[in-house]
Amino acid sequence: MFAFIRGWTDVDRTTQANVRLGAFLAFVAGATNAGGFLAVGQYTSHMSGMLSSIADNLVLGRVTLAVAAAGAILAFVGGAMSTAILVNWGLRRRLHSAYGLPLFLESVALLVFGVAGASIGLFEPLFLPLTVVLLCFIMGLQNAVITKISRAEIRTTHVTGLVTDIGIELGKLVYINPREQGRDPVLANRQKLRIHTLLVMCFFVGGFAGALGFKYLGFVSTLPLAIGLWLLALRPFLRDVRQHLLPTGP
Repeated sequence: MFAFIRGWTDVDRTTQANVRLGAFLAFVAGATNAGGFLAVGQYTSHMSGMLSSIADNLVLGRVTLAVAAAGAILAFVGGAMSTAILVNWGLRRRLHSAYGLPLFLESVALLVFGVAGASIGLFEPLFLPLTVVLLCFIMGLQNAVITKISRAEIRTTHVTGLVTDIGIELGKLVYINPREQGRDPVLANRQKLRIHTLLVMCFFVGGFAGALGFKYLGFVSTLPLAIGLWLLALRPFLRDVRQHLLPTGP
């Protein structure tokens, strides 16, 4: 297993590693988003909807709901900020696990979500809004990870942008270039089209799996997602432990 995922979260990047990591994280995002909807009745990766709900609720006089939506957006921003802090801290110290540190944090957050979610039925007024904030934090954290790693070429929770790019490239693909001298033909970026289609499919499959998991297993279905993230970050972390903490001898 380690041979297959080798290099996915290391600082030495390849395009293949970026795509594979992006596909897995898109799956995790879809599963968390769909499962979170079944848990709290709200999609937590949709910041456009959150921002619109603030405006709607303010107009309707529902100040409490507007404040809750604002808190969710701030949690998403806080997750992205946490990724930036952890990655830059790791890179400054030349850690192989610089990109894996946010994934460790995300795996812990998913476990907390599972534990807290199991208590929603008993303490719903308290845990429900906190769970929404936690899920938004996870979404911001994860989206920033792949954005940082791929230099903004890949995103895993912003499906609207992915679908838009797919539409643009499909438009270029079917465009009939007239025979004109001195003008470059309109050509589709087929690699970009394949990657974005893969990410959208992984998000959908993850959402389907997450919805099934939460429907039939409940919050324990977050455990495989957390373990997967932990395994991705483990190899470069152990490499750092051997290089920086263990004695190297004379």
